[in-house]
Amino acid sequence: MVACTLATSAVAQTPVTSAPARRVRKLEDTEVNILGSYYSQDGNHSPVTGGVGTEQLTDVSPVVIVNVPLDTVTNLNVNFGMDFYSSASTDNIDFNVSSASKSDLRTHLNVGISRRNSLSRITKSVTLGASTEYDYQSFSLGATWAKESLDGNREFSLSGMVFFDTWKLIYPEELRGNGDLVSNDKRQSYTLSATLSQVLNQKMQASLSADIVYQSGLLSTPFHRVYFREQELPRVEQLPDQRFKYPVGLRLNYYVNDYLTTRFFYRFYSDSWGLTANTVELETPIKLGPFFSFYPFYRFHNQSAADYFAPFKEHSPSQEFYTSDYDLSGLSSHKAGLGIRYSPLTGIGRFGLPFSKNRAHFKGIEVRFGNYWRSDGLRAFIISTDLNFTLPGK
Repeated sequence: MVACTLATSAVAQTPVTSAPARRVRKLEDTEVNILGSYYSQDGNHSPVTGGVGTEQLTDVSPVVIVNVPLDTVTNLNVNFGMDFYSSASTDNIDFNVSSASKSDLRTHLNVGISRRNSLSRITKSVTLGASTEYDYQSFSLGATWAKESLDGNREFSLSGMVFFDTWKLIYPEELRGNGDLVSNDKRQSYTLSATLSQVLNQKMQASLSADIVYQSGLLSTPFHRVYFREQELPRVEQLPDQRFKYPVGLRLNYYVNDYLTTRFFYRFYSDSWGLTANTVELETPIKLGPFFSFYPFYRFHNQSAADYFAPFKEHSPSQEFYTSDYDLSGLSSHKAGLGIRYSPLTGIGRFGLPFSKNRAHFKGIEVRFGNYWRSDGLRAFIISTDLNFTLPGK
């Protein structure tokens, strides 16, 4: 103010000009996704009863994801969901009475914040998460660093996640009263991921990812039974207290024309328990107009058995580690289905919000159906929905 007054006094005829008004950028809209799914499965190889018996399970999972722009470079993401499930197999933890796990609720919450530096083209984010159910609590922490190339055609990202899990040790009813059957109720998981994404040409994009996963602690499930050749009484599943996993994945998206795109995914997996796997997936979105599309998809998976797996009553009592969980068996699986998406340019509709003058914008809806079947006889069906809304930014 002093400098401005002196200048005005010295040059009385010079007009005083005000500083140009700072341009205020409107924030992006808040985006809300309401997801829901219904999953049903059945099979005859439950690990709760030693690799035989029903695997019947149903699960209903509502999820709400909210992405809020805090300013022009910072976003807050909140993901909250629940799983309402009913399981006939875990009901057999106790043979004669209904187990606590027959039907239960799992809740989970993840909160993340990300910030992008437009000059360096670097995005950083951190995430905190927690989940809980009747026999299990988990806390997680994650961070991601990503850098985009100057032309925007390439991005490299590094991310890390850590999980700290605690089990409530529930044993099969006939094995209770024998002291501690496992030595630990904690599990830690550490994941490091690297992803390189590249636009190859006007029609093709690709990404290559590689992960290293290390787990330690209680990696078996305390209420899984294992039966042996030479004895009638089962034991609790026993697995090593360390495991390394090494998945590598490749994605290719190819734009055929305005009406057809193909999406290809391949993953190779191996771990320190002797399990190796190959997964191939193909999805072909087809547009039937500017706003409506459907996409058939198919996935094939094949894996070898882990070193410690054997079916019902085929383990030897002299073994140190043993499981009859068919998720660790040698098997092949298929998943096929159809997705339908409707997303008009102007949205489906608008509606008012309580206690606010703002109006929410119903942008689009997506429904996905899938059938899953495995070579061990497991069958499953899933239907999921995704409702997309936006709320006006400031």
